[in-house]
Amino acid sequence: MKLPSRSKAYMIPEYSLTGDLLSFLTCNLQYRYQNKGTLPPSKPVQRWFGEFIHGVMEEAYLQWDSENKQFPWDWKTDIRPIEDMIDIRLQVDGLYPYDEDLFYSLLNSELSFEDLNEHDHKKLASARAERAINVWGPHLFPLIDSTELLIKGIRNMPNYNEKVSRSNYYGINGVVDVLSSMKINKNINQSNLDNYNNKIIEFLKKDPEFRKKISNYSQGDEYEIIIDYKGMKRPPEINNNKFNNPWENHKQQILTYSWLRSQQEDSKPIFAGIIFYLNELVPSKEDLLLIQDEIAHDLTDDAIDYGKYARDVELIMNWNEDDKAPNLSEEFKIARSIRIINIDDEEIEDSLDKFDSVVFNIESSLIKEMKGCKIQEAWKADSDERTCTACDFRSFCKNNSVKTKDIKIP
Repeated sequence: MKLPSRSKAYMIPEYSLTGDLLSFLTCNLQYRYQNKGTLPPSKPVQRWFGEFIHGVMEEAYLQWDSENKQFPWDWKTDIRPIEDMIDIRLQVDGLYPYDEDLFYSLLNSELSFEDLNEHDHKKLASARAERAINVWGPHLFPLIDSTELLIKGIRNMPNYNEKVSRSNYYGINGVVDVLSSMKINKNINQSNLDNYNNKIIEFLKKDPEFRKKISNYSQGDEYEIIIDYKGMKRPPEINNNKFNNPWENHKQQILTYSWLRSQQEDSKPIFAGIIFYLNELVPSKEDLLLIQDEIAHDLTDDAIDYGKYARDVELIMNWNEDDKAPNLSEEFKIARSIRIINIDDEEIEDSLDKFDSVVFNIESSLIKEMKGCKIQEAWKADSDERTCTACDFRSFCKNNSVKTKDIKIP
């Protein structure tokens, strides 16, 4: 009797919004080495801070939710223990800050929290963590319905070919930092929360598209807001970088999150997305130089009325990088740190089409490599100079114009 052979394993490729989409758009070849070749960057400072600030905000919310701790929180007694907890978690995963002076670590130290002083508080990561919690925590935490929500969906494989394609479907996954569930209040002159002055709701009320959506639904209907943290400065709306456009990529990420969330049975209508650019609360000198250039060349977005913050603009434009950082107003920094994304069905479809395009390009490169094509011929290496200069693979990348710029032969 002839035994049947085992059928070929059926695999559906899965792609994430941050780990695949944004990484691939930064540089195809770097994505291949880091994500598919499991060669992580030697100095992942950007990834470290992103993981750090996400972990700090999530742990701060959990403590607020369980202890009902009142704001403002003291850095030394309330926030610093959270930072150290998250730092230890990241070190277990092999993630360390690029500069040890970013914040003071108590790991493997004989010091205690009581030994810290106000100078330690000035470290950049600690300063940003404290401002993120004390500026946005009082307004964000009461709105949270769930955190770190994993959402998944499935789509048809673009340009599917039975003889070539690995699968006729592919999966999308993402993790929503915060999901907020609220009820419609027709009187938009009042807060959705009784007797609570909420800055986030005030920003939403000022958005014309959000006001329009509220007016088209029944009083008392529930809706959702998707919220994402970014450990970076607010990117310019007008971007001359042909390789990567963070402004559009972040919008596409929120729109795709909205589609994924809508596929779940317990979902409610999603009225808006919010991105918090937390570096804006404590901008570095590098951030200030970029903001200065963006204002000078009119690359900023229209969501912020820079005429309203004329004094802050003047301070930035007159500032020299050798001088002490200007003392910008709290209102200006808060306005730059929040971005509202309007959820539109047509734009969601457009974002999904773009994701399909990225998946098609990744799959095409993978298939080329599987058929014997060399890695650097199967994967395109194009990115901006800043990405190339910091890339660990620059010394042997054929398409890197700056690959030998910082290599010195003794």
